[in-house]
Amino acid sequence: MIVLVMGVSGSGKTTIGEALALKLGWKYLDADDYHPVANVVKMRAGVPLEDSDRWPWLEKIHEELVRLTAAGKNVVLACSALKESYRKQLSAGLDLRIVYLRGSYEVMRCHIERRHGHFAGASILAGQFADLEEPKDALVLDVTATPGEIADQVIHQLNLPLGSSRNQPI
Repeated sequence: MIVLVMGVSGSGKTTIGEALALKLGWKYLDADDYHPVANVVKMRAGVPLEDSDRWPWLEKIHEELVRLTAAGKNVVLACSALKESYRKQLSAGLDLRIVYLRGSYEVMRCHIERRHGHFAGASILAGQFADLEEPKDALVLDVTATPGEIADQVIHQLNLPLGSSRNQPI
């Protein structure tokens, strides 16, 4: 199984995804780690990504998800997955559940301004909100709760098993 933790920049995907993976004993993937250098350069410059930037990135993530699930791993994936077509690309042929971290532009902007060392700044936030297609088939959670509270809500509401043995080394 894969749990996709999605939302715009500043929603807490990484922090919540890491906390969730730790509580579950699952593999954690951060989609940001799969961006090609050109995408990172654009985002650092405040230039929103276009679909042509995202498709190769999404395909690379999907290939890794397929590999991990074929090896018997459960995965928590932190990824913006802003559009329905992106989520379909990521989930193709996989058991994927969506957790959508929802919050206002102002809350997300404040979150972004408080974090350090991330390549995506507040300048791309407007473009992400413009691209966002809220999922209809997701667990929707408000980002104003603490990351631990949100991780606990995900586990409870999706009825996920703690400490899954499917993630022991192969």
